[in-house]
Amino acid sequence: MKPSRASCMSTKPAVLGLLLSLVTTGSPSAQSQGPPAEQTERFRRMSQEAEARGLAEPFKGITTNGQIIPSLFALRSTGVSTEPVRQAAAAFLASLSPEQRAKTLFPVEDEEWRKWMNPHFYVRQGVSLAEMSEAQRRAALDLLRSSLSAKGLQQSQNIMRLNHTLGELNGNDFEQYGEGRYWLTLMGEPHATEPWGWQLDGHHLVINYFVLGDQVVMTPTFMGSEPVTATAGKYKGTAVLQSEQNKGLALINALDEAQRAKAMIRTAKQGQNNLAEAFKDNVVLDTAGIRATDLSPAQRESLLDLIQEHVGNLRDGHAKVKMDEVRQHLDATHFAWIGETKPYSVFYYRVQSPVVLIEFDHQPPINMPGVERGKPTRQHIHSVVRTPNGNDYGKDLLRQHYQQHPHPHRH
Repeated sequence: MKPSRASCMSTKPAVLGLLLSLVTTGSPSAQSQGPPAEQTERFRRMSQEAEARGLAEPFKGITTNGQIIPSLFALRSTGVSTEPVRQAAAAFLASLSPEQRAKTLFPVEDEEWRKWMNPHFYVRQGVSLAEMSEAQRRAALDLLRSSLSAKGLQQSQNIMRLNHTLGELNGNDFEQYGEGRYWLTLMGEPHATEPWGWQLDGHHLVINYFVLGDQVVMTPTFMGSEPVTATAGKYKGTAVLQSEQNKGLALINALDEAQRAKAMIRTAKQGQNNLAEAFKDNVVLDTAGIRATDLSPAQRESLLDLIQEHVGNLRDGHAKVKMDEVRQHLDATHFAWIGETKPYSVFYYRVQSPVVLIEFDHQPPINMPGVERGKPTRQHIHSVVRTPNGNDYGKDLLRQHYQQHPHPHRH
């Protein structure tokens, strides 16, 4: 089946997860209808339907025209050790009971990688933070700490805390929302030279982390929140994604009138605009906006700084490796914008290069009660980071590894 082309001009919500989220979470009262067992079964059925549709095509990767650009990613040594990540993952696995381990550990090429989704109702695999013992939660946090930068760890924890805030806002509903409703799975046994990885999956936070030797691919990564700032409750004052928001706005406002005309897809921001969220692994997405070759040196540095803001959730050494890769393809990088450019405007932006795709989107309210529906707000943000051309989940590296080192007993 050929993937459909996603028009950069489309005003329709293009993400299956968002459509389902709107259907099931249109209002707080709708969420609580029906007995718990009935609701659980409905959520499970919707999750299975989303997976069946989303995984109908074999993985190919995000492209601009349906064709993978070859030879973008090479098996090589980065010189940045992954041993702390391996040790932390091994310690986490060792902390699990046999029953927990059985539902948490998958083969490295398993489709479990692709089974992630933002909405809170999605039925996830693995073991959740909520069901872990205190020692297991410490081991899970150590895995995140060893894998992410200080910024990435802080933002991840704050997203979880704001999910607790969302529970408070919905009448202390911690069955659907809460900081423990995040699930960990591992694909492949942690190993120094063989491929493996881990996935964290929950509401507004999804991290896919592939490891091969000392190479790391941390995409797809989804970070968002509703609300974005806690104005009351247990985590009052917590806020996320403000730098990503403010640096994007600063970049569009650094462009002159002619440059802004190139960058602007349209000035009217309506609905949701992200195109590469859950189950969009093969989306065909045209380049749009202004090309980096049309930017001044200072503007190019601002673009790189914006990319760094997203890539910098990865631990520092591997983030530098990724940014070096981004710089190699900077001339083929585009920056696109939807929305106004005033200090408090809502907007969408996209950074697209052969080796990175970043989307940032102010979204309409979905789960917050007592808020006007339909209009995008700064209190609901989705951001996505992808590796186009076949290397999300490290799949191109995995393919090359198996070419060089055939595994006759692969699943």
